[in-house]
Amino acid sequence: MESSERPRVVVGVDGSPSSYAALRWADRYARTTGCAVEAIHVWDTPSSRGWSGPAIDPDFDLQQARERFAEELGAVFPGERPPGLTEHLVEGDPSEVLIRASEGAELLVVGRRGRGGFARAMLGSVSQRCAQHAACPVVVVGQEQDRVH
Repeated sequence: MESSERPRVVVGVDGSPSSYAALRWADRYARTTGCAVEAIHVWDTPSSRGWSGPAIDPDFDLQQARERFAEELGAVFPGERPPGLTEHLVEGDPSEVLIRASEGAELLVVGRRGRGGFARAMLGSVSQRCAQHAACPVVVVGQEQDRVH
């Protein structure tokens, strides 16, 4: 997933408020350090994991994931995307994809809690696994209103 010779900052984007904050944080960091930002949205087809249920068209899931990712990036960066931002839509397990993407990166940035999970949890399962297993330093960012000013 290497985008250039510039150092990379990888950031996971899942539509949660803390992932939006993580993307904003990664963009600010990259602007001050000259890094390229790789925004990664991971999607999963329920049938690929063996879940029971109605047959699902993987192309439909891919199209939905593509549209959701575009909406998420548009919510964080209305108008033009920042220079140096690359977008990756990857099918798979979010923590595995982000850990793999962290190889060779300067930094991995994730939201404190994603779309699922328990509100009382300090870290979500993806951010916790990334913090434990990433190949580079990890920054875990909470929602903007979670921060103390």
